[in-house]
Amino acid sequence: MALERAKTYERLEHPPGEAQVDFTTIQVSHDQQLMTYKLLVVSFPYSNTAFVYPTPAEKQECFLEGMKQCFEQMGGVPRRMWFDNLSAAVVHIGKHGERQLTEGFQRFCAHYRMEAIFCNPYSGHEKGHVESKCGYAKRNWTVPIPLYEDHDKLATYFAEQAREDRERAHYAKGVRIAELWEADRAQLLTLPEEAFEPFRLGAAVVNKYGEIRFDGTTIPLVNLVQPGSEVLIQVFWDRLAILTKEHELVREVPRPYTGKTAEVPWAQVFANLLRKLRSVDHSQFIRMLPEAVRVYAGVADLALRKERLQALAHWCGVYPIAQIAEVLRKASGEATVVQLTAALGLVQVNRDIPVAWNETLSPPGAQATVSLQQYDRLMGVS
Repeated sequence: MALERAKTYERLEHPPGEAQVDFTTIQVSHDQQLMTYKLLVVSFPYSNTAFVYPTPAEKQECFLEGMKQCFEQMGGVPRRMWFDNLSAAVVHIGKHGERQLTEGFQRFCAHYRMEAIFCNPYSGHEKGHVESKCGYAKRNWTVPIPLYEDHDKLATYFAEQAREDRERAHYAKGVRIAELWEADRAQLLTLPEEAFEPFRLGAAVVNKYGEIRFDGTTIPLVNLVQPGSEVLIQVFWDRLAILTKEHELVREVPRPYTGKTAEVPWAQVFANLLRKLRSVDHSQFIRMLPEAVRVYAGVADLALRKERLQALAHWCGVYPIAQIAEVLRKASGEATVVQLTAALGLVQVNRDIPVAWNETLSPPGAQATVSLQQYDRLMGVS
């Protein structure tokens, strides 16, 4: 009975030229914070080749832009592509499996002449190759955490990682992936002469303050458009183009994204590094620090390194990492931990330093009010 109830799966064979598509969530380091990003993965089961492109979200314009960039990297268009039922492509699934596709995705498929095939709902195993490739990309290309300087550099980094990966041997066929990719590439459709430009069009009315609202963000149009006028909003993946009703460009602004960011627990990071002082040279978190802090913590002398890590662990519990970096940048190389601690206290603008200290611990009759002016003179403050 157990054998009769047991699920069995059939190994699927994919001919050259077929691809599978999926998103995976990654983290990148931006301004000493962890920022959530998305990685679009296009994989070819026949050769085990992958092309990837990072996007700030899974919105339709990001999805289509990522696909377009992957097509340009591979130099062609897969004939058939497998997708799950992501909202950027599918509006609704009918009772009998028929799908109502988004207008933008329909135009994209028509432009590139590709056939889109969708998995059954909740059946990710039907495109198991790209699911595995997403995990492979996260394990191998996002460890250590990539640094985010700007989007173009991040995209170049991932494209290079995918290119280098094609030089290894196929896990089952024992042939270089790059050689097998030639069979996939031979089946690709040619790229159209004109690239597809993903965008959607919306409308808004300029309020009496000369502003419009989009995705919770206020966009000022003072002295550009008369209040009460209707404007068109051309929504690209990375920018918003504000147009008049006659399609004349009024203004372009970066598209606002509400990407999730998380503070790195620097106090805990430095506390962990204290247990293994030599790991500082190899820690992925050290790469994310401002240069001044990175140099300060990476001193070669291990005894001095331990002292500095202890200080950094304490400072990070009180001061922002950017403020610590600024003090270290201005300080001389011979500054002691005590001197740096004092300097940090002085630049803490919201610190309330009393003129006098009311001592309450001594026995009655022995209490005295002591002025802090002597200490102010010693520290050079007034």
